[in-house]
Amino acid sequence: MARKLPPLNPLRTFEAAARLGSFTRAADELLVTQSAVSRQIGVLEDYLGIALFLRDAKGVQLTAAGQQYHGEIGPAFQLLTTATERLRKSASGAPLKIRVYATFAAKWLMRRLPQFQELNPDISVRISTAVAPVDFARDGVDAAIQLGRGEWPGSNAVLLFADDIAPVCAPRLVAGATLPLSLSVLGRFRLLHSHYRRSDWPDWLASVGEVVAEDVDPITFPSSLLTYQAAIDGLGVAMGQLPLLADELSSGALVRPFAHSLRRGLAYYLVVPDSAGQRQAEGLRLFSQWLLAECGAG
Repeated sequence: MARKLPPLNPLRTFEAAARLGSFTRAADELLVTQSAVSRQIGVLEDYLGIALFLRDAKGVQLTAAGQQYHGEIGPAFQLLTTATERLRKSASGAPLKIRVYATFAAKWLMRRLPQFQELNPDISVRISTAVAPVDFARDGVDAAIQLGRGEWPGSNAVLLFADDIAPVCAPRLVAGATLPLSLSVLGRFRLLHSHYRRSDWPDWLASVGEVVAEDVDPITFPSSLLTYQAAIDGLGVAMGQLPLLADELSSGALVRPFAHSLRRGLAYYLVVPDSAGQRQAEGLRLFSQWLLAECGAG
């Protein structure tokens, strides 16, 4: 059997008028005219078959029945309001999920993220890492920071910075030498390679016209992060992503033994799906603005 509910719009109007003790104030809250409030109350009174308000020249006043009715339905409206606000806060407070490469996260993003959280304490950011290209339908993230040429079908890509590369090493590996070194001595060093960036050394060498006849005991690491740590520890010379190693170069943990750097067509982009939901629109907008400002600041 269907529930017999009173007409909901007149009921909402009655609750406001009873709570505020005035048709005029109820009209202001509901953004309608005072006559519209009066009509809605009349509809409810006709439905119930009983007067809820006494009307006179001084205004309106609840009848005994109206007081009792409001006492019973008022808490229900408060529950509706509380439940709605809780749901809205829950939705707006859902974490912003960003997917990045582990090296980008460790060497660039995580060092700056506390500033974003300080500026936006109500936005929770969850970082996940992976090497495979992002698949928004599969990965369940709101945005990703990807390395590529700006072409991701079904997505919008915003340029962050170019992927400039150059050799880097620990200062003790070139202690006593005047930098930059001549390219002719490159063959004396062990070259450190990253599994996922295997073209870095060949591309850089081709750009300077050098061929290393004999790579001295090369080592390949499963990630750039480990490759850079090996360089910091003095194990050899790595091909470094300069924007990600700015802090290490500034502090002297790493130096550039050779002057030449290479900029290819690759760059880091913030990638957002075309179908990004409104739920995260504001948080993602603020994160994007902050990220671009940080990239511009170096």
